[in-house]
Amino acid sequence: MPNCPECAAREKKKIQSKYEAETAEEDRGRDDLFKLFDQIDLPMKLDPATKHFICKRCGLYATREQISDIRTRLNKRERTREDRQDDYLDWWQKSKKEKMEEE
Repeated sequence: MPNCPECAAREKKKIQSKYEAETAEEDRGRDDLFKLFDQIDLPMKLDPATKHFICKRCGLYATREQISDIRTRLNKRERTREDRQDDYLDWWQKSKKEKMEEE
C-alpha cells in the first residue's frame, strides 16, 4: 500500500526540523536523515469498488496516478536564484565549440 504523500511530506518536515535542531551542523549526514524518513509509515486503505486509496489520517481520496502526481509535486524543488547562476556559470565556462554544438 502506498503512503499518503501529503501526510508523509508533513512528517518529513517535522523530522527534518527536529533533526536539524538536535544535531550539530558538522555531525549531520544525509544518510541519517534518510533513515529517519524511512521509518515513516502512513499506509492508505484501498477502496476496491472505486480503486481509489483513502488516507485515514487526512482523508485524501485518490487513484494511484493521482498519488504519484501529488508526490512528484511535493518533492519538486523550486529553482532558486543560485541554481540559475550555477547554470549560467556552467554555460560561461564551456568552450565556444561546446556552445555551438548545443544550438
